[in-house]
Amino acid sequence: MNENAPTGRTYIFNGIALLAFLALTIAAAYVSLGPLNTAVAMAIALAKGTLILLFFMHIRYSKPLLWVFVGAGFFWLGIMFILALSDFMTRGWK
Repeated sequence: MNENAPTGRTYIFNGIALLAFLALTIAAAYVSLGPLNTAVAMAIALAKGTLILLFFMHIRYSKPLLWVFVGAGFFWLGIMFILALSDFMTRGWK
């Protein structure tokens, strides 16, 4: 493990931040933003996922090589989304 491991205070702060994002998600569900509802929900989910990835999965304090593999994983996920959406968008039954 890295000597820069997070302290208990970091976990408490992140837990409070995740609860705040949960409250924000619930509040956003009750507000009608029209076509922006999905974008707001995805932005909140991205923020929550980033906190979990960086601190609870210890990526923030890892060596640069692990950052490369995390980036490669997200790059591959993007390719999979592009392939799936290109198939879905070219279907005739839309």
